[in-house]
Amino acid sequence: MSLIGDYDNLPTPFGEEPKNLQKRYRNILTRGAKQLPPIPLRQNGKRGRVAKSDAHNLWERLKKHEMAVLLFARLSHVPFTNNRAERDLRMSKVKQKVSGCFRTRKYAEAYCRISSYLQTMANQGYNPLVAIQMAFSGQLYADRGE
Repeated sequence: MSLIGDYDNLPTPFGEEPKNLQKRYRNILTRGAKQLPPIPLRQNGKRGRVAKSDAHNLWERLKKHEMAVLLFARLSHVPFTNNRAERDLRMSKVKQKVSGCFRTRKYAEAYCRISSYLQTMANQGYNPLVAIQMAFSGQLYADRGE
């Protein structure tokens, strides 16, 4: 059982389009399976698994994780890529590379808290300076009237 659960019973705002996409996805996987290079036979005296090609490993992962790959088509709030998550982590990695490390755990936690707040506010469309002013005035999040 996956974390996603039963893919076919998930509610969707997209009508029949996810089912069509799933059919096309499976069709592509079937055609791709025919194009895969053959898995070499095990040589005598060798132990362990036989090495498969990168293409074969990718095909197996795409087949195994079909529900996760197509989840964006079923749920509108799931992004197509994870670029946003990677962008959110980028500044922390740059800070780590430039300074090497934080002097204390307390400063590392403070940096993470502040940068997380600023990234959240930026994702909601706030200017970072306005977000800082809001935080200093005790208004961490603005009411948008929703």
